[in-house]
Amino acid sequence: MTYPLRGTALLAVLVFGFSGPAQAQDYVRADCRGQVAPAALRFDSPEHVRWYKRFWTGDCDHLPFCIPGSPNWNDIVGKLVVRGGPAEQAALLPKACRLGQLIGLEWSRDKKVRRIDTGDLRTFKGMLEKSGDALRGVEQVEVSTRTKLAR
Repeated sequence: MTYPLRGTALLAVLVFGFSGPAQAQDYVRADCRGQVAPAALRFDSPEHVRWYKRFWTGDCDHLPFCIPGSPNWNDIVGKLVVRGGPAEQAALLPKACRLGQLIGLEWSRDKKVRRIDTGDLRTFKGMLEKSGDALRGVEQVEVSTRTKLAR
C-alpha cells in the first residue's frame, strides 16, 4: 500500500526545511500572534524549534541542559505591557512581540552559529528592567539586537 500524502509531507520538509507556519505559534501569547510573522520563521532543525518555543514559554520539552520557567518572552511582554500602561500599549505590544521573534530565532540556534547567547538575554532583560520607559527600553534592546545580528 502506498501513502502519497506521506511522501508529499516528506518532500515539503526537505524542500522548505523546518519552517512551516510554526504550528500556528500557539506557544506565543495570544496578543502577540497577530504581531509576529510566521512566514519569517526559518528553523535549522527540530531542536531549533523546541528552543524557540522554550524562549517564548519557558517549557523545556526535554531539551538538554535546559532550565524551565522564567524568564520567558511571554512573561516579559506581559510585564512590559503593564509597565507601559494603556497609553503605550498600541505602540509597545507590536514592537515587543516582533523583538521577541527576532531575538528568539537567533538565540535558539545552535551555539556554534548563533550571535545572541544567554548572557545577551540577561543583558537585554536588565536593559528592559532599568529603562524608565517600557517603549524606550524595547527600542534600546532592538538596537542592541540588530547590532549583534549585523556582525
